[in-house]
Amino acid sequence: MLRLIQWLTRREGLFRVLNPLLAPFNPFLSEHRNNPELTWRRLRETDPVHRSKAFGSYIATRYDDVLFLLRDANFTTDRGENPVMKFILKLSRRDPVFSALLERNLLTIDGAEHKRLRGLVSKAFTPRRVEQMRPRLQTIVDDLLDSVSGASEIDLVEEFAHPVPVIAIAEMLGVPSSDRDRFKAWSSQLVQLLDPLQGRGGAKPMTQAAHEIFGYFEQLLDQRRTEPRDDLLTAMIQAEDGGQTLDSADLLALSSLLLVAGHETTSNLIGNAVVALLRYPDERKRLQDDPSLITSAIDEVLRFESPIQLTDRMAKSDCELGGKPIRRGQIVASVLAAANRDPARFPDPDRFDIGRTDNHHLAFGQGNHFCIGSQLARLEAEVAIGSLLKRFPDFTGHPNPPAWRRSMIIRGPETLPVRLS
Repeated sequence: MLRLIQWLTRREGLFRVLNPLLAPFNPFLSEHRNNPELTWRRLRETDPVHRSKAFGSYIATRYDDVLFLLRDANFTTDRGENPVMKFILKLSRRDPVFSALLERNLLTIDGAEHKRLRGLVSKAFTPRRVEQMRPRLQTIVDDLLDSVSGASEIDLVEEFAHPVPVIAIAEMLGVPSSDRDRFKAWSSQLVQLLDPLQGRGGAKPMTQAAHEIFGYFEQLLDQRRTEPRDDLLTAMIQAEDGGQTLDSADLLALSSLLLVAGHETTSNLIGNAVVALLRYPDERKRLQDDPSLITSAIDEVLRFESPIQLTDRMAKSDCELGGKPIRRGQIVASVLAAANRDPARFPDPDRFDIGRTDNHHLAFGQGNHFCIGSQLARLEAEVAIGSLLKRFPDFTGHPNPPAWRRSMIIRGPETLPVRLS
């Protein structure tokens, strides 16, 4: 069934015919992928808590509503009571490995169990450990730029934006360098957990990747128990809080999640940053003249072109949002990208300003599920973009990528040809 749905979502002609039924939210059209802000602005201005009958959910686009959804205890990431999700989970339990990946990760659990697991992971994923990665990240980025320095033109996504976070998270976890290509392949399949409609081949590629990565990490975790190292896997094994530790099922699910989420968000953030610099040459020159703006520049990219466009929550009980009745078990999509361009929160929101102050964007979420890897993503992007500008200050490229990711959730260029000069 999923394979058929994936095939159908690639038939753009069909969705143009169906547009009267889907509008004003039709994420399957190329114009939405090219400029989703047009969709978000229209919804934000005319129907900020929109009921999409086609998707059977509400779509919230105002900053205050999105912030409320991310923080309020009545809205949960545990979607098990939603009828569609209940059916999916029931099917997945035929495969214990894939079921564990769906149900035992920080993106889907909530409440006391989420607090326990996140607390334990946080003890391993400390700001100090992330900052210690800076010199190694610089070396990784320099090596990648060395490898393309002789080329006149590169695909910046394939040859730079993707490899940086894959290598970084692999090294943090303690994965042998010879296995990085396997990590990249698994990640490209498992990212469909974030947006199943963007894939091909149905659920089979995801389940196969889940089995392979679980088998891989089982061996690696066994090694770390007997031979501890200074890496994230060892730190997670040793993490303890009130006598509690992470069990094997949690360690496997968390390791897989860190690989996928740590790779996808950052690779798209780097790609989006380069697109923004190509589109706004004055801001690019401003950053080149004053490299100290790199931190605020990356935050502005996160606000202006959010790598994760939306996330969702399920209502635990009947309530109201923006004057609309939300029933127990209904899904509400929180459009982070729309909130980040809300003029009620950000002055002149459609202006790309790398020196923007008071930039409290929601690109990494908010509340209990604020992205645990946000500091690492920022650091990777800062090192990558800063080094690219320094090494190839005159690089050029078309401000409009040939194609954007075919996803309603993930935002980033599919490819990005760049001339290095």
